[in-house]
Amino acid sequence: MHDEQTRAAVLRLARREPPPSERAIAKAVGISRESVHQILQSGVAAVPVLDRAQALDPHLEQVQLLFVKCRKNLVRVHEELAAAGVDVPYATLTAFCRRQGIGVKPKERAGQYHFEPGEEMQHDTSPHTIEIGGRARRMQCASLVLCYARRVFAQVYPRFDRFYAKAFLTEAITHFGGAASRAVVDNSSVIIAHGTGKDAVPAPEMAAFAERFGFVWMAHELGDANRSARVERPFHDIENNFYAGRTFADLADLNAQLRAWCERVDNTPKRRLGTTPMALFATEMTALQPLPLHIPEVYDLVRRTVDLEGLVHYYTNRYSVADDLLGREVELRATLTHVRVIDRHAVVAEHVRVEDGQQATRTLPEHKKKHRPRVERQPIAEEGPLRAAAPELSALVDLLRKQHGGRAVRAIRRLYTMFVDYPTEPLVAAVRLALEYGLSDLERIEQITLRRIAGDFFRLPNPEEDPDG
Repeated sequence: MHDEQTRAAVLRLARREPPPSERAIAKAVGISRESVHQILQSGVAAVPVLDRAQALDPHLEQVQLLFVKCRKNLVRVHEELAAAGVDVPYATLTAFCRRQGIGVKPKERAGQYHFEPGEEMQHDTSPHTIEIGGRARRMQCASLVLCYARRVFAQVYPRFDRFYAKAFLTEAITHFGGAASRAVVDNSSVIIAHGTGKDAVPAPEMAAFAERFGFVWMAHELGDANRSARVERPFHDIENNFYAGRTFADLADLNAQLRAWCERVDNTPKRRLGTTPMALFATEMTALQPLPLHIPEVYDLVRRTVDLEGLVHYYTNRYSVADDLLGREVELRATLTHVRVIDRHAVVAEHVRVEDGQQATRTLPEHKKKHRPRVERQPIAEEGPLRAAAPELSALVDLLRKQHGGRAVRAIRRLYTMFVDYPTEPLVAAVRLALEYGLSDLERIEQITLRRIAGDFFRLPNPEEDPDG
Protein backbone atom coordinates (compact mmCIF):
# COMPACT_ATOMS: atom_id res chain seq x y z
CA MET A 1 0.00 0.00 0.00
CA HIS A 2 1.49 3.30 -1.16
CA ASP A 3 0.97 6.69 0.44
CA GLU A 4 -1.05 9.54 -1.00
CA GLN A 5 1.96 11.47 -2.37
CA THR A 6 3.18 8.46 -4.38
CA ARG A 7 -0.30 7.85 -5.81
CA ALA A 8 -0.66 11.53 -6.77
CA ALA A 9 2.72 11.45 -8.57
CA VAL A 10 1.63 8.41 -10.61
CA LEU A 11 -1.63 10.11 -11.66
CA ARG A 12 0.17 13.35 -12.50
CA LEU A 13 2.69 11.55 -14.73
CA ALA A 14 -0.12 9.64 -16.47
CA ARG A 15 -1.79 12.95 -17.53
CA ARG A 16 1.25 14.15 -19.49
CA GLU A 17 1.22 14.42 -23.27
CA PRO A 18 2.20 12.10 -24.73
CA PRO A 19 1.38 9.80 -21.77
CA PRO A 20 4.36 7.72 -20.66
CA SER A 21 4.08 3.96 -20.39
CA GLU A 22 3.35 2.23 -17.10
CA ARG A 23 6.88 0.84 -17.17
CA ALA A 24 8.33 4.39 -17.46
CA ILE A 25 6.08 5.67 -14.62
CA ALA A 26 7.06 2.74 -12.40
CA LYS A 27 10.74 3.37 -13.05
CA ALA A 28 10.41 7.12 -12.41
CA VAL A 29 8.44 6.76 -9.17
CA GLY A 30 10.28 3.66 -7.94
CA ILE A 31 7.37 1.25 -7.56
CA SER A 32 6.26 -1.88 -9.41
CA ARG A 33 4.26 -1.86 -12.67
CA GLU A 34 1.46 -3.76 -10.92
CA SER A 35 1.17 -0.96 -8.35
CA VAL A 36 1.10 1.68 -11.10
CA HIS A 37 -1.61 -0.28 -12.91
CA GLN A 38 -3.77 -0.50 -9.74
CA ILE A 39 -3.38 3.23 -9.02
CA LEU A 40 -4.32 4.18 -12.57
CA GLN A 41 -7.36 1.92 -12.41
CA SER A 42 -8.55 3.51 -9.14
CA GLY A 43 -8.00 7.03 -10.54
CA VAL A 44 -7.80 8.67 -7.07
CA ALA A 45 -4.83 9.76 -5.00
CA ALA A 46 -6.51 9.00 -1.65
CA VAL A 47 -5.34 5.81 0.00
CA PRO A 48 -8.19 3.28 -0.04
CA VAL A 49 -9.44 2.07 3.29
CA LEU A 50 -8.82 -1.61 3.80
CA ASP A 51 -11.82 -3.41 5.16
CA ARG A 52 -10.49 -6.84 5.81
CA ALA A 53 -12.73 -9.41 7.36
CA GLN A 54 -11.59 -10.66 10.74
CA ALA A 55 -11.97 -14.18 12.07
CA LEU A 56 -13.83 -13.00 15.18
CA ASP A 57 -16.22 -10.57 13.47
CA PRO A 58 -19.15 -13.03 13.72
CA HIS A 59 -18.40 -13.53 17.42
CA LEU A 60 -18.14 -9.85 18.48
CA GLU A 61 -21.12 -9.99 20.85
CA GLN A 62 -19.87 -13.25 22.37
CA VAL A 63 -16.41 -11.76 23.00
CA GLN A 64 -17.97 -8.67 24.63
CA LEU A 65 -20.08 -10.80 26.98
CA LEU A 66 -17.19 -13.08 27.88
CA PHE A 67 -14.95 -10.06 28.56
CA VAL A 68 -17.39 -8.88 31.24
CA LYS A 69 -18.04 -12.39 32.59
CA CYS A 70 -14.31 -13.19 32.89
CA ARG A 71 -13.57 -9.90 34.68
CA LYS A 72 -11.57 -8.43 31.77
CA ASN A 73 -9.16 -11.39 31.72
CA LEU A 74 -8.43 -12.11 28.04
CA VAL A 75 -6.70 -15.40 28.89
CA ARG A 76 -9.98 -16.69 30.33
CA VAL A 77 -11.90 -15.26 27.35
CA HIS A 78 -9.60 -17.21 25.03
CA GLU A 79 -10.19 -20.42 27.02
CA GLU A 80 -13.98 -19.94 26.98
CA LEU A 81 -13.96 -19.29 23.21
CA ALA A 82 -11.97 -22.48 22.65
CA ALA A 83 -14.46 -24.42 24.79
CA ALA A 84 -17.28 -22.99 22.67
CA GLY A 85 -15.59 -24.17 19.47
CA VAL A 86 -14.11 -20.81 18.38
CA ASP A 87 -10.47 -21.79 17.97
CA VAL A 88 -8.31 -18.75 17.18
CA PRO A 89 -4.78 -17.85 18.28
CA TYR A 90 -4.50 -15.71 21.41
CA ALA A 91 -2.73 -12.95 19.43
CA THR A 92 -5.74 -12.81 17.08
CA LEU A 93 -8.05 -12.30 20.06
CA THR A 94 -5.95 -9.50 21.56
CA ALA A 95 -5.63 -7.72 18.19
CA PHE A 96 -9.39 -8.02 17.64
CA CYS A 97 -10.09 -6.53 21.09
CA ARG A 98 -7.75 -3.62 20.41
CA ARG A 99 -9.46 -2.84 17.07
CA GLN A 100 -12.92 -3.05 18.62
CA GLY A 101 -11.91 -1.01 21.69
CA ILE A 102 -12.68 -3.85 24.12
CA GLY A 103 -10.75 -3.29 27.36
CA VAL A 104 -8.73 -0.47 25.82
CA LYS A 105 -8.51 2.74 27.84
CA PRO A 106 -8.43 5.73 25.52
CA LYS A 107 -5.23 7.71 25.84
CA GLU A 108 -5.44 11.25 27.10
CA ARG A 109 -3.38 14.16 25.94
CA ALA A 110 -0.46 14.92 28.26
CA GLY A 111 0.38 18.46 29.29
CA GLN A 112 2.86 20.42 31.34
CA TYR A 113 2.57 22.51 34.46
CA HIS A 114 4.32 25.85 34.52
CA PHE A 115 5.08 27.60 37.78
CA GLU A 116 6.13 31.11 38.63
CA PRO A 117 8.96 31.73 41.13
CA GLY A 118 7.79 31.07 44.67
CA GLU A 119 4.40 29.81 43.55
CA GLU A 120 4.56 26.13 44.55
CA MET A 121 6.60 23.46 46.26
CA GLN A 122 5.80 19.73 46.34
CA HIS A 123 6.31 17.27 49.20
CA ASP A 124 6.01 13.48 49.26
CA THR A 125 7.51 10.34 50.76
CA SER A 126 8.56 7.00 49.29
CA PRO A 127 9.46 3.68 50.99
CA HIS A 128 13.01 2.53 50.17
CA THR A 129 14.95 -0.58 51.15
CA ILE A 130 18.45 0.60 52.10
CA GLU A 131 21.50 -1.25 53.40
CA ILE A 132 22.56 0.54 56.59
CA GLY A 133 25.34 -0.83 58.74
CA GLY A 134 25.45 -4.01 56.66
CA ARG A 135 21.73 -4.72 57.15
CA ALA A 136 18.88 -4.12 54.69
CA ARG A 137 16.23 -1.90 56.27
CA ARG A 138 12.89 -0.54 55.11
CA MET A 139 12.99 3.25 55.51
CA GLN A 140 10.92 6.27 54.49
CA CYS A 141 12.52 8.85 52.19
CA ALA A 142 10.98 12.34 52.35
CA SER A 143 11.68 15.10 49.83
CA LEU A 144 10.67 18.69 49.14
CA VAL A 145 11.09 20.33 45.70
CA LEU A 146 10.76 23.96 44.65
CA CYS A 147 8.76 23.72 41.41
CA TYR A 148 10.30 26.71 39.60
CA ALA A 149 14.00 26.21 40.36
CA ARG A 150 13.75 22.40 40.78
CA ARG A 151 15.87 22.52 43.94
CA VAL A 152 15.46 19.34 45.97
CA PHE A 153 16.01 18.48 49.63
CA ALA A 154 15.64 14.89 50.92
CA GLN A 155 16.19 12.95 54.13
CA VAL A 156 15.53 9.39 55.32
CA TYR A 157 13.65 8.39 58.49
CA PRO A 158 12.72 5.06 60.14
CA ARG A 159 9.04 6.03 59.88
CA PHE A 160 7.09 9.12 58.86
CA ASP A 161 4.44 10.56 61.15
CA ARG A 162 3.49 14.16 61.90
CA PHE A 163 6.49 14.69 64.16
CA TYR A 164 8.91 13.60 61.43
CA ALA A 165 6.90 15.57 58.84
CA LYS A 166 7.21 18.82 60.80
CA ALA A 167 10.87 18.16 61.62
CA PHE A 168 11.71 17.43 57.97
CA LEU A 169 9.80 20.39 56.53
CA THR A 170 11.34 22.74 59.08
CA GLU A 171 14.81 21.58 58.06
CA ALA A 172 13.99 21.73 54.33
CA ILE A 173 12.40 25.20 54.40
CA THR A 174 15.29 26.50 56.49
CA HIS A 175 17.69 24.95 53.96
CA PHE A 176 15.95 26.83 51.11
CA GLY A 177 15.76 30.05 53.11
CA GLY A 178 11.98 30.29 52.74
CA ALA A 179 8.81 28.54 51.57
CA ALA A 180 6.71 28.75 48.43
CA SER A 181 3.17 30.04 48.86
CA ARG A 182 1.60 26.61 48.18
CA ALA A 183 2.65 23.07 49.15
CA VAL A 184 1.17 20.22 47.10
CA VAL A 185 0.94 16.81 48.78
CA ASP A 186 -0.88 13.56 48.20
CA ASN A 187 -3.88 12.59 50.32
CA SER A 188 -1.83 10.98 53.09
CA SER A 189 -3.31 11.11 56.59
CA VAL A 190 0.02 12.46 57.88
CA ILE A 191 -0.94 15.88 56.46
CA ILE A 192 -4.65 15.56 55.62
CA ALA A 193 -7.21 14.99 58.38
CA HIS A 194 -10.16 14.20 56.11
CA GLY A 195 -11.34 14.64 52.53
CA THR A 196 -9.42 14.28 49.27
CA GLY A 197 -8.34 16.57 46.48
CA LYS A 198 -9.98 19.99 46.56
CA ASP A 199 -12.09 18.87 49.56
CA ALA A 200 -9.04 17.85 51.63
CA VAL A 201 -8.76 19.46 55.06
CA PRO A 202 -5.32 19.44 56.73
CA ALA A 203 -4.92 18.36 60.34
CA PRO A 204 -5.05 21.33 62.76
CA GLU A 205 -1.41 20.99 63.86
CA MET A 206 -0.25 20.79 60.22
CA ALA A 207 -2.40 23.81 59.31
CA ALA A 208 -0.79 25.74 62.18
CA PHE A 209 2.63 24.62 60.97
CA ALA A 210 1.88 25.93 57.44
CA GLU A 211 0.64 29.24 58.84
CA ARG A 212 3.92 29.67 60.74
CA PHE A 213 5.91 29.50 57.47
CA GLY A 214 3.37 31.41 55.37
CA PHE A 215 2.07 28.73 52.95
CA VAL A 216 -1.10 26.72 52.43
CA TRP A 217 -1.61 23.00 51.84
CA MET A 218 -3.10 21.61 48.63
CA ALA A 219 -3.86 17.92 47.94
CA HIS A 220 -4.03 16.72 44.35
CA GLU A 221 -7.02 14.72 43.16
CA LEU A 222 -7.03 10.94 43.57
CA GLY A 223 -5.35 9.27 40.61
CA ASP A 224 -3.78 12.53 39.41
CA ALA A 225 -0.19 11.67 40.30
CA ASN A 226 1.09 13.88 37.46
CA ARG A 227 0.09 16.89 39.54
CA SER A 228 3.03 16.15 41.85
CA ALA A 229 5.46 15.06 39.13
CA ARG A 230 8.16 17.50 40.27
CA VAL A 231 8.69 15.54 43.48
CA GLU A 232 8.35 12.06 41.96
CA ARG A 233 11.43 12.26 39.72
CA PRO A 234 13.94 12.84 42.56
CA PHE A 235 12.81 9.60 44.23
CA HIS A 236 13.84 7.69 41.10
CA ASP A 237 17.23 9.41 41.09
CA ILE A 238 17.79 8.79 44.81
CA GLU A 239 16.87 5.13 44.58
CA ASN A 240 18.86 4.39 41.42
CA ASN A 241 21.72 6.89 41.68
CA PHE A 242 22.36 7.91 45.26
CA TYR A 243 22.09 4.52 46.99
CA ALA A 244 24.04 2.67 44.30
CA GLY A 245 27.60 1.87 45.35
CA ARG A 246 27.45 3.84 48.60
CA THR A 247 27.81 2.46 52.13
CA PHE A 248 26.20 3.93 55.23
CA ALA A 249 27.42 3.31 58.77
CA ASP A 250 24.16 4.49 60.34
CA LEU A 251 21.15 6.70 59.68
CA ALA A 252 23.00 9.90 60.54
CA ASP A 253 25.75 9.03 58.06
CA LEU A 254 23.15 8.30 55.36
CA ASN A 255 21.37 11.64 55.83
CA ALA A 256 24.65 13.57 55.84
CA GLN A 257 25.64 11.99 52.51
CA LEU A 258 22.14 12.52 51.09
CA ARG A 259 22.22 16.21 51.99
CA ALA A 260 25.59 16.64 50.27
CA TRP A 261 24.24 14.76 47.21
CA CYS A 262 21.22 17.11 46.99
CA GLU A 263 23.51 20.15 47.04
CA ARG A 264 25.63 18.62 44.27
CA VAL A 265 22.53 17.89 42.16
CA ASP A 266 21.32 21.49 42.64
CA ASN A 267 24.59 22.71 41.12
CA THR A 268 24.50 20.27 38.16
CA PRO A 269 23.26 21.65 34.79
CA LYS A 270 19.99 20.13 33.57
CA ARG A 271 19.31 19.82 29.85
CA ARG A 272 15.61 20.64 30.16
CA LEU A 273 16.31 23.76 32.21
CA GLY A 274 19.30 24.84 30.18
CA THR A 275 21.07 25.80 33.39
CA THR A 276 21.47 24.65 37.02
CA PRO A 277 18.69 24.72 39.66
CA MET A 278 20.88 27.04 41.75
CA ALA A 279 20.96 29.56 38.90
CA LEU A 280 17.16 29.57 38.73
CA PHE A 281 16.96 29.73 42.50
CA ALA A 282 18.63 33.15 42.39
CA THR A 283 15.40 34.37 40.77
CA GLU A 284 13.02 32.35 42.93
CA MET A 285 14.74 33.19 46.22
CA THR A 286 13.28 36.71 46.33
CA ALA A 287 9.74 35.37 45.77
CA LEU A 288 9.79 32.86 48.66
CA GLN A 289 7.93 33.51 51.89
CA PRO A 290 10.49 34.84 54.40
CA LEU A 291 11.42 32.71 57.38
CA PRO A 292 9.70 33.65 60.65
CA LEU A 293 11.67 35.62 63.21
CA HIS A 294 11.65 32.60 65.56
CA ILE A 295 11.51 28.95 64.49
CA PRO A 296 10.68 26.78 67.51
CA GLU A 297 12.36 23.41 67.80
CA VAL A 298 10.14 20.53 66.69
CA TYR A 299 9.68 17.87 69.36
CA ASP A 300 7.47 14.89 70.17
CA LEU A 301 5.76 15.32 73.54
CA VAL A 302 4.87 12.24 75.64
CA ARG A 303 4.46 11.44 79.33
CA ARG A 304 6.20 8.51 80.98
CA THR A 305 6.49 7.04 84.48
CA VAL A 306 10.00 6.47 85.79
CA ASP A 307 10.45 2.77 86.55
CA LEU A 308 12.20 1.33 89.61
CA GLU A 309 15.49 1.16 87.68
CA GLY A 310 15.47 4.93 87.24
CA LEU A 311 14.71 4.73 83.49
CA VAL A 312 12.05 6.12 81.14
CA HIS A 313 11.04 4.29 77.96
CA TYR A 314 10.71 5.84 74.49
CA TYR A 315 10.31 3.66 71.36
CA THR A 316 11.99 0.61 73.01
CA ASN A 317 15.00 2.66 74.18
CA ARG A 318 15.54 3.58 77.83
CA TYR A 319 17.00 6.80 79.24
CA SER A 320 18.16 7.38 82.82
CA VAL A 321 16.93 9.96 85.37
CA ALA A 322 17.86 10.72 88.98
CA ASP A 323 16.79 8.32 91.74
CA ASP A 324 14.60 10.94 93.43
CA LEU A 325 12.19 10.67 90.46
CA LEU A 326 11.50 6.94 90.88
CA GLY A 327 7.81 6.21 90.31
CA ARG A 328 7.04 9.80 89.25
CA GLU A 329 5.38 10.77 85.98
CA VAL A 330 7.62 13.01 83.88
CA GLU A 331 7.42 14.71 80.49
CA LEU A 332 9.59 13.65 77.53
CA ARG A 333 10.40 16.05 74.72
CA ALA A 334 12.10 14.13 71.93
CA THR A 335 13.68 16.01 69.02
CA LEU A 336 15.51 14.41 66.08
CA THR A 337 18.76 14.50 68.05
CA HIS A 338 17.97 14.64 71.78
CA VAL A 339 15.58 13.36 74.42
CA ARG A 340 14.91 15.77 77.30
CA VAL A 341 13.23 14.69 80.54
CA ILE A 342 11.23 17.51 82.15
CA ASP A 343 9.81 17.58 85.65
CA ARG A 344 7.87 20.61 86.90
CA HIS A 345 8.92 22.67 83.86
CA ALA A 346 12.61 22.01 84.50
CA VAL A 347 14.94 19.84 82.39
CA VAL A 348 16.19 17.15 84.77
CA ALA A 349 18.02 15.02 82.18
CA GLU A 350 19.12 15.37 78.55
CA HIS A 351 20.27 12.46 76.41
CA VAL A 352 21.52 12.08 72.85
CA ARG A 353 18.67 10.30 71.09
CA VAL A 354 19.25 6.71 70.06
CA GLU A 355 17.61 5.55 66.84
CA ASP A 356 14.15 4.18 67.61
CA GLY A 357 13.73 0.44 68.03
CA GLN A 358 17.32 -0.35 69.11
CA GLN A 359 16.36 -1.52 72.64
CA ALA A 360 19.34 0.42 73.99
CA THR A 361 19.88 1.91 77.46
CA ARG A 362 21.57 5.26 77.97
CA THR A 363 22.72 6.24 81.46
CA LEU A 364 24.28 9.59 82.31
CA PRO A 365 27.40 9.51 84.55
CA GLU A 366 25.59 11.30 87.38
CA HIS A 367 22.84 8.67 87.30
CA LYS A 368 25.10 5.67 87.72
CA LYS A 369 24.78 3.88 91.03
CA LYS A 370 27.63 4.69 93.37
CA HIS A 371 28.90 1.55 95.03
CA ARG A 372 29.79 1.96 98.66
CA PRO A 373 33.41 1.09 99.45
CA ARG A 374 33.82 -2.36 100.84
CA VAL A 375 34.37 -2.29 104.59
CA GLU A 376 36.73 -4.87 105.89
CA ARG A 377 35.02 -6.93 108.57
CA GLN A 378 36.70 -6.77 111.94
CA PRO A 379 37.23 -10.16 113.62
CA ILE A 380 35.09 -10.81 116.69
CA ALA A 381 36.64 -11.68 120.07
CA GLU A 382 35.87 -15.39 119.72
CA GLU A 383 37.98 -15.73 116.55
CA GLY A 384 41.32 -15.22 118.32
CA PRO A 385 41.19 -18.28 120.65
CA LEU A 386 39.80 -20.48 117.85
CA ARG A 387 42.57 -19.56 115.38
CA ALA A 388 45.25 -19.96 118.05
CA ALA A 389 43.98 -23.39 119.19
CA ALA A 390 44.45 -25.29 115.90
CA PRO A 391 44.86 -24.66 112.13
CA GLU A 392 41.75 -26.77 111.50
CA LEU A 393 39.59 -24.45 113.62
CA SER A 394 41.08 -21.42 111.84
CA ALA A 395 40.28 -23.01 108.46
CA LEU A 396 36.70 -23.66 109.57
CA VAL A 397 36.34 -20.01 110.67
CA ASP A 398 37.49 -18.90 107.16
CA LEU A 399 35.02 -21.28 105.55
CA LEU A 400 32.17 -19.93 107.69
CA ARG A 401 33.14 -16.37 106.76
CA LYS A 402 33.15 -17.27 103.07
CA GLN A 403 29.79 -19.04 103.14
CA HIS A 404 27.85 -16.72 105.45
CA GLY A 405 29.56 -13.36 104.98
CA GLY A 406 28.36 -10.83 107.53
CA ARG A 407 26.00 -13.40 109.07
CA ALA A 408 28.85 -15.70 110.10
CA VAL A 409 29.10 -14.16 113.58
CA ARG A 410 26.43 -16.44 115.04
CA ALA A 411 28.09 -19.57 113.58
CA ILE A 412 31.55 -18.56 114.85
CA ARG A 413 30.19 -17.95 118.34
CA ARG A 414 28.51 -21.37 118.33
CA LEU A 415 31.81 -22.95 117.28
CA TYR A 416 33.49 -21.13 120.15
CA THR A 417 30.87 -22.54 122.58
CA MET A 418 31.68 -26.04 121.31
CA PHE A 419 35.40 -25.29 121.77
CA VAL A 420 34.75 -24.34 125.42
CA ASP A 421 32.36 -27.21 126.22
CA TYR A 422 34.22 -30.12 124.55
CA PRO A 423 37.78 -31.35 124.69
CA THR A 424 39.97 -29.74 122.06
CA GLU A 425 41.49 -32.88 120.54
CA PRO A 426 38.18 -34.68 119.68
CA LEU A 427 36.72 -31.37 118.38
CA VAL A 428 39.76 -30.72 116.16
CA ALA A 429 39.62 -34.27 114.83
CA ALA A 430 35.94 -33.87 114.00
CA VAL A 431 36.61 -30.55 112.25
CA ARG A 432 39.52 -32.09 110.30
CA LEU A 433 37.21 -34.89 109.07
CA ALA A 434 34.50 -32.38 108.13
CA LEU A 435 36.95 -30.21 106.18
CA GLU A 436 38.11 -33.21 104.17
CA TYR A 437 34.56 -33.54 102.84
CA GLY A 438 33.97 -29.79 102.56
CA LEU A 439 31.40 -29.71 105.36
CA SER A 440 30.72 -26.69 107.56
CA ASP A 441 27.49 -27.85 109.25
CA LEU A 442 28.18 -27.31 112.98
CA GLU A 443 25.42 -29.69 114.07
CA ARG A 444 27.07 -32.61 112.24
CA ILE A 445 30.49 -31.58 113.56
CA GLU A 446 29.06 -31.60 117.09
CA GLN A 447 27.56 -35.07 116.58
CA ILE A 448 30.92 -36.41 115.37
CA THR A 449 32.62 -34.86 118.42
CA LEU A 450 30.10 -36.39 120.83
CA ARG A 451 30.58 -39.86 119.33
CA ARG A 452 34.35 -39.53 119.79
CA ILE A 453 34.12 -38.57 123.48
CA ALA A 454 31.10 -40.66 124.45
CA GLY A 455 32.98 -43.50 126.21
CA ASP A 456 35.58 -41.30 127.88
CA PHE A 457 33.49 -38.59 129.47
CA PHE A 458 30.05 -40.16 129.90
CA ARG A 459 28.91 -43.37 131.72
CA LEU A 460 27.06 -45.35 129.08
CA PRO A 461 24.68 -48.22 129.98
CA ASN A 462 26.04 -51.79 129.47
CA PRO A 463 23.60 -53.64 127.28
CA GLU A 464 24.53 -56.96 129.03
CA GLU A 465 23.52 -55.61 132.46
CA ASP A 466 20.00 -55.84 133.75
CA PRO A 467 18.62 -52.33 133.81
CA ASP A 468 16.48 -53.27 136.84
CA GLY A 469 19.46 -54.80 138.77
